[in-house]
Amino acid sequence: MSTFANLISRSLPAGRRRLLSAQVSYLGENLRASVIRVQPCRWTSAQSGPQFKITSPSTIRRPIVRTFSTTPRPQKWGIFKTVQEAEARHKSGPFSFRAGLVFLLTGVALYSYFTYEKGRMERKRVSDSHKGVGKARIGGEFELTNQDGERVTDKQVRDGKFSLVYFGFTHCPDICPEELDKMALMIDKVFEKKGKALQPIFITCDPARDTPKVMKEYLVEFHPALVGLTGTYDEIKDVCKKYRVYFSTPRDLKEGMDYLVDHSIYFYLMGMHSTDQSW
Repeated sequence: MSTFANLISRSLPAGRRRLLSAQVSYLGENLRASVIRVQPCRWTSAQSGPQFKITSPSTIRRPIVRTFSTTPRPQKWGIFKTVQEAEARHKSGPFSFRAGLVFLLTGVALYSYFTYEKGRMERKRVSDSHKGVGKARIGGEFELTNQDGERVTDKQVRDGKFSLVYFGFTHCPDICPEELDKMALMIDKVFEKKGKALQPIFITCDPARDTPKVMKEYLVEFHPALVGLTGTYDEIKDVCKKYRVYFSTPRDLKEGMDYLVDHSIYFYLMGMHSTDQSW
């Protein structure tokens, strides 16, 4: 062994010679498990000695040192104790029964949650669509003069019926007559199906010219059930304010003055009480 090592040492440079000497000393008698083939190379010069080449230095294997302990080593991922365990894992594949069960339960839980949320949002949408915002603050009590010259209140005019209220003036050239014609048609249809369950009311926005006599002669041309109401300027202004009606009649007018009245054009379908409204 020493002769063989000396032969190789003399044929190598100093650096590799020390490395090889250390390896040979470490391996000792275990070199029989390794194979080192030395092949002669060509002569480089007449002065140099023979050179050798180690073709398989990687075949030199270090000795395996095993330690013994009474404490069992922890099980690592991918290492099986028995062949049967490895075969069982190989047959089941990466998707085990437990993983499938967890996946199924998670899917059922997510489906149930989203189904519940969808139903809740739908119920909320329906509830919001039917949510009321309170009663409209339109209408109220009043006391005016009818076309017969009698002072009447809102309760006396309605007489426990629904009322259809319109604001206008008798000297209107076009809009008011058209709207009163529509009102007469609605009255006839209601009377035909429900009887006299509706009381039509016409309230003037021009109290200076619309006297009870003028109102009576004017309204009879549209429908005999119409009740005309007039009053003082302040009384008409108060009623228009309660019904949110805009009008522009001048307060101080001279007799015989010709003018037009700008006013809101709405029909108000009122309930049986002055504070109840429906549209």
